[in-house]
Amino acid sequence: MNPFALIGRTSMDMAREVGRITLFLKDAVLHGLLPPYYPRLILAQMMRIGYNSLPVVGLTAFFTGGVLALQIYIGGSRFNAESVVAQIVAIGIVRELGPVLAGLMVAGRVSAAIAAEMGTMRVTEQIDALVTLSTDPFKYLVSPRIIAAVLTLPLLVMIADTIGILGGFVVGTKSLGFNAGGYINNTVDIIQTGDVTSGLIKSAVFGFIIAFMGCFHGYNSRGGAQGVGRATTNAVVGASILILAANYLLTSLIFSS
Repeated sequence: MNPFALIGRTSMDMAREVGRITLFLKDAVLHGLLPPYYPRLILAQMMRIGYNSLPVVGLTAFFTGGVLALQIYIGGSRFNAESVVAQIVAIGIVRELGPVLAGLMVAGRVSAAIAAEMGTMRVTEQIDALVTLSTDPFKYLVSPRIIAAVLTLPLLVMIADTIGILGGFVVGTKSLGFNAGGYINNTVDIIQTGDVTSGLIKSAVFGFIIAFMGCFHGYNSRGGAQGVGRATTNAVVGASILILAANYLLTSLIFSS
């Protein structure tokens, strides 16, 4: 009940957790950069992370682009600015909504799956068995997932950007009365190389965060089935929060000039 003891215990727990994450990050980065690699495992994880996430990412992007066009039209009509729907939808999707929504959707699906899989391997001592067989768990389990996520998320985001803009185009031309050719021309004219590049940089960082949080919480899971459940929840929550925080920091750095 002593408030000072509570503050001290909380501070020590936070410092201990930051230290664990830092050490795990160091090992994950070093093992990911240094050979040997496992191309077959990386390709398998790219299929699980990228291809299997296409439906949820595509649907989310399409309806987000459609509702964004509708809301911008309704808001712009108050100031006689309905003509900027195509431009704002394109910029909003490519710079922010495409990478962030794709990252959050993949975090909810992939980060939880990685944490559950590796957590189950931890509590059933399969990771200890790998060590016994002289196989590095970081090389065999962690690095393929992180590399696959970093490579796959930019591809997913490019697809999400295209589908999101398509959703805005469908709503704009079918429901709001825009000319199809004019809408496409306005979209093409407003998008610049820097807009696309910024979204791809963000998506690569988000992919690292998603795989890292899933691996960290799953690898350090303890306590049987309840521990695996906690690891899964913590992985999704941690990845989602870090994605939003990283998005703000990256936006500040990229567009500060």
